[in-house]
Amino acid sequence: MPELPEVENLRIGLERVLVGQKILGIKVEKPKLVSGRGTKRTASLKKKLEFIDGLRGEHFLCVERRAKNLVFKLSHDKIVIVHLKMSGQFAYKPFKIGKQISGGHPIELSETELPNKHTHVTFELEKGMLYYNDTRMFGYLLYYPNTKAFEAEKHFATYGLEPLSKEFTVKYFTDSLKTKKGKIKAVLLEQKIVTGLGNIYADESFFEASIRPDRSPATLSKLEIQKLHKAIVRIIKRAVRVGGSSVATYRLLDDTRGNYAREHKVYGKDGELCVNCKKSLVKTVIAGRTTIFCSHCQK
Repeated sequence: MPELPEVENLRIGLERVLVGQKILGIKVEKPKLVSGRGTKRTASLKKKLEFIDGLRGEHFLCVERRAKNLVFKLSHDKIVIVHLKMSGQFAYKPFKIGKQISGGHPIELSETELPNKHTHVTFELEKGMLYYNDTRMFGYLLYYPNTKAFEAEKHFATYGLEPLSKEFTVKYFTDSLKTKKGKIKAVLLEQKIVTGLGNIYADESFFEASIRPDRSPATLSKLEIQKLHKAIVRIIKRAVRVGGSSVATYRLLDDTRGNYAREHKVYGKDGELCVNCKKSLVKTVIAGRTTIFCSHCQK
C-alpha cells in the first residue's frame, strides 16, 4: 500500500492535469467502489447514480491529501475522497497533446489498452480521459455533495496529525505517547498520533533514531522521543522530495518510480549487514508487519 510520500507525489501530478477541467461524463462499471469504504461492501445503485449525477458538469478546483487519501475538491463545494488501497491506479490520457500517464500501482494492460478489464470508473473531461483502474478492487471513490455532508461522516476523525504540519511538535508527540501501551511501532502504525507513517518509513525512522521498534513508549526517554520525532520529519520530508520509495509496484503519475528506496537503511534488507556496525539485521513481526532493525545499533 502506498504511504504518504507516494500519495503526495501522485496528488501533485493529478492536480497538474486536472485543475480547471470540467467533468463531461462519468461511467461506473463497479458500483461497489463508490458505495462505501469497508472491507465488505455492497454495490449500491443509489450511490452510483448520486456519484454520476453529482459530479457531471462540475470542475476540478484542487487535489488535496489527508494521510493516504486523495481529496478532490470540485465546484459547488463537492468532494470526492479516493483511497487506492493495495492495487488502485489512476491513468490520464489526453485527447491531443501529451502522452498517456499513469500513477499508483502499475497495471501492464493499462500501458497498451485504456479502458480495459481493470477500468472501473471513467471520467470524460474537456482535455482527456481519467481512468480509475484496480485489479483487486479494494480501493474506493466516495462522493459528498458538500463539506457539511463530508464532515458529518467524520471520515478522518481517528487520524492524527500530518508529520510535516506545524502542529506536529515534539511536545505534541511526547504528550501523545504518554498513555500508549504496546510496542512503539504498533502505536505509530495505528495512525492516531501521526498519519501516513507506514511500514517503510516507520522502520527507517526507528533506525535513524537508534530505537528498537519493539520497545514500549513508556520506556522512551525525552531525548529518544526528540530523536524519533526528528527522524520522522526528516525522512518523510526527504521521501516526498525525491518522489517516495516506489518499492514493489507503486508508480508516480509521470510513470517514474520514487528514488527514496535507494536510501533505505533497513526496510526490505533482512539478512543484510547494518550500514553502521556491519552486523546482520534482524527480522521480526510487529502488528502483523515485517519489521527489520539492527539489534546492535538500536536500543
